[in-house]
Amino acid sequence: MRVRDLLDESVVKVGLESVNKRECIEELIDLLVRSGRISDRAAALDAVLKREATGSTGIGKGCAVPHGKHPSVAGIRMALGTSSKGVDFDSLDGAPVHMVFLILAGAGEPGPHIRALAEVARLMSLPGFYRRVTGAPSAGAVLNIFDAEE
Repeated sequence: MRVRDLLDESVVKVGLESVNKRECIEELIDLLVRSGRISDRAAALDAVLKREATGSTGIGKGCAVPHGKHPSVAGIRMALGTSSKGVDFDSLDGAPVHMVFLILAGAGEPGPHIRALAEVARLMSLPGFYRRVTGAPSAGAVLNIFDAEE
């Protein structure tokens, strides 16, 4: 699975306005709604917040991967945001996050969801990837970085 296949400029936001976890999740879900990738905003938000209640998806090193599953979601959907100021995400390391991947999947198929999470983890392990993405000046520049790495 390629993360780049799930992203385009309509679901990548450089310069998140959010300052906390809930605002950030809502901001990224709104990108998915506006792009037509999901239709039930309330269900998507509820699914992600329920997952987040079991433990923070702020995985550390400046990254968070909030995710959830709901029957109203067809396939797998992803949005990505970056923040130069950082978002308080209750991360495992206590640091603010500067890159957030939001992943939503249908409730019945765990495979694509797991593969998306694994690919995000792989990308985050690449030397310089985080720095390049968080320093990118535009959604197009972010997408070019994904094109080069996948």
